[in-house]
Amino acid sequence: MGKTLSHLPKQTSHDDCHQGLTSSPEYGTHGEDGKGGDVSQFPYVEFTGRDSVTCPTCQGTGRIPRGQENQLVALIPYSDQRLRPRRTKLYVTGSVMACLLLSSLAVFFLFPRTIDVAYVGVKSVLVSYDQEKHIVYLNVTNTLNITNNNYYSVEVANITAQVQFSKTVIGKSRISNITAISPLDMNQIDYMVPTVIAEEMSYMYDYCTLQTIKVHNIVVMMQVTVTTTYFGHSEQVSQEIYQYVDCGGNTTSLTGLPKPSNVLLPSE
Repeated sequence: MGKTLSHLPKQTSHDDCHQGLTSSPEYGTHGEDGKGGDVSQFPYVEFTGRDSVTCPTCQGTGRIPRGQENQLVALIPYSDQRLRPRRTKLYVTGSVMACLLLSSLAVFFLFPRTIDVAYVGVKSVLVSYDQEKHIVYLNVTNTLNITNNNYYSVEVANITAQVQFSKTVIGKSRISNITAISPLDMNQIDYMVPTVIAEEMSYMYDYCTLQTIKVHNIVVMMQVTVTTTYFGHSEQVSQEIYQYVDCGGNTTSLTGLPKPSNVLLPSE
């Protein structure tokens, strides 16, 4: 009970510890060339415990010995600013907003809008007769206003028109590769439909050549279909209107009327 422990080693002095550390083969000594020991030979020590955290990433910019890139580990303080994302939310939000803005602009400018076709009316009528066969020839020139409501050009591929009189088709016409309409622009297009009133309607020859009246109006139905193309897509717009036509002589008119009344109609 009263004995003291005499086998405890004597307390090592600071100089002895320093000498032991510098002479230990684990840490290396000065090489033969007189340069200091390579720091990269120090063993890797991971600090773990309740009061420490593992370094999430290391992005040091110091220089390391060539050829040992996969052997060395750089340790930097956890509070280093390089470990903290800078304005990440701002960048993400800005990117999302920019994408939404570009998408909205693309949809706004590229979204297809309707092509408006307005039938203005008959521009002119050229009349000729075949007295022997009692045939009336009418070259009817019509006018259309085509409006492009899109923010890109559209092409008018073709215009198909026909003229009916007393439920009988007396003339047809088709015009292809007409023109291109600029964005938010309107073009006025004239097209001519050659018509013939003959055979079972030859009695109209007597009416159109009757000298006792000055105006020889007949009512015809104009049907027109406009085909436009853009971005490989085609769209058709149709118009149908009743129109006065003077078969007694050459005329020029731009009056388009709805279904008329009190006008001479041929018998069906």
